Amino acid sequence: MNLRQYEYALVVAEEGSVTAAAARLGVAQPTVSQQLATLEKDLGVRIFTRIPRGVAATVAGRAFLKEAEIAVNAARRARVVARASGGDLTGELVVVASTGLATNQLAAALGELRRIHPRLQVTLVEEPTPVEMEHLDHLGTVDLVLYHRLTPECGYDPYELGEEPYAAVLPAHHPLHQADSVRLEDLAGEAWVRFTRGSLLDGQLGQVLKDAGLTPATVARASQISTAVRLVAHGLGVTMIPASAVPTPYTHLAKPLTPALSERVLAGLRRDPGPAETALLDLLRQQDWSTPATFSTATPHLAASG
Repeated sequence: MNLRQYEYALVVAEEGSVTAAAARLGVAQPTVSQQLATLEKDLGVRIFTRIPRGVAATVAGRAFLKEAEIAVNAARRARVVARASGGDLTGELVVVASTGLATNQLAAALGELRRIHPRLQVTLVEEPTPVEMEHLDHLGTVDLVLYHRLTPECGYDPYELGEEPYAAVLPAHHPLHQADSVRLEDLAGEAWVRFTRGSLLDGQLGQVLKDAGLTPATVARASQISTAVRLVAHGLGVTMIPASAVPTPYTHLAKPLTPALSERVLAGLRRDPGPAETALLDLLRQQDWSTPATFSTATPHLAASG
């Protein structure tokens, strides 16, 4: 058995087809079939069984694939660490981030990381579900997380980066655009565009509205900030998002809040950080975390939602 066979088996499981897996891997189909046959012979069990539309993992196969994924990811990290000793960062860096948090700073840091280490690949996972995050943690694939709070039991050491102010986003012709800032009470009678139930962003928005004594009507929910802002731009309602996450074409729709609200931005690194995630943390620390001029008033922290 070898890691190449593990990788082939994992791709076949993801694609559900030997033909599709071969195309994705860039090899001939007989090569994949032969490697799987050798692997199954060495294991003494069938990993896959044929179904009308391809193949599916057997019970024994699912158990094997779970451990194979851990082994492949461990090998990936080992390669990154070994090559980094010579100053050449390669491999894949997996970053998990709360939707919209420090959008500009993260993008700038990743861009600089790419310039310095062009062979290092980055996978950005925006706000996975609890089940997805548990799976990622179990596999040990997450290298850095970017959240507004991290508990001691989460398994990541926190590093405070700065503050993220929040902004209200209003339709273009809303009368409140005439003011320098917006009070939440002024939005009491408005329809709101909110976010996917259970998401961190919607939890924070719901907590802010509750603390302000507001129970406004929700007219739409979006999973992406850009979609929510477009809905606001077309007059569906108002919303509140991290200031850095306002898409460039719609910055004129954003207004600071009075009293101002902000979130701490925390980077979490695994307890045994490698050179790639350490390099990204250093670049994040170098970003501009000063409060934008339009959001320069005192910024109390948002209450942490449950």
